[in-house]
Amino acid sequence: MTEATKLALCGLRDLSMIKWYIIPLLSLVFYVYAREIREARRTKDWNALLAGLTIFGVDFFNETWNGWILHFTARSAFWTTPGDTALRTMVGWNIEIMFMFLLLGIIYYHTLSESKKEKILGIPEKWFWAIGYSVFCVFVECLLNIGGLLVWEYPLWSLSFRGIWLIFLIGYFHFFCFAILVISLKAMKSKIITVGIIYAVPVIMNILAFGFWGWIY
Repeated sequence: MTEATKLALCGLRDLSMIKWYIIPLLSLVFYVYAREIREARRTKDWNALLAGLTIFGVDFFNETWNGWILHFTARSAFWTTPGDTALRTMVGWNIEIMFMFLLLGIIYYHTLSESKKEKILGIPEKWFWAIGYSVFCVFVECLLNIGGLLVWEYPLWSLSFRGIWLIFLIGYFHFFCFAILVISLKAMKSKIITVGIIYAVPVIMNILAFGFWGWIY
């Protein structure tokens, strides 16, 4: 295993690593969701919450298959987070990243106007902002990589031109694609089923990994 992988595995889900600053961060996440639930009850529009849960769920899937890469290569996941954290939940995931993704979908949704026909530079705004936020997230990820907080091991997932495109498409853009899919569905039942499937896939993958092979990376 790479040194970054060994560091990322050190303290994995070790509750003694918890730091006090996650308490106010958790409170902020709860506050945002509480306000969104209150607003959704009033307007009957649950799309902001669904967008938030969708993007977090897709990220959960991403982190799950990333852990599978580590297991089957016995070398490294595509990305690892060996740096300091208040709680490392998977080799490429920590509590700070989780809080961010819980809010990202809500931020994205509130960037959209009420008009479904709005365009920016000739692009439907939901796709314009999906691209824009994905580009910004890739930029931040590159900074984290350069700073050594987010380590990439394989050329396929790197600062190369090909690698950046893959990070854009698989690392972020498809998060917003799923969010757009969910908020575009007409029936609330369809929205809930879709979000449920998004979560069911990584949950089943982790149950299989732990139940049959005894690991969750």
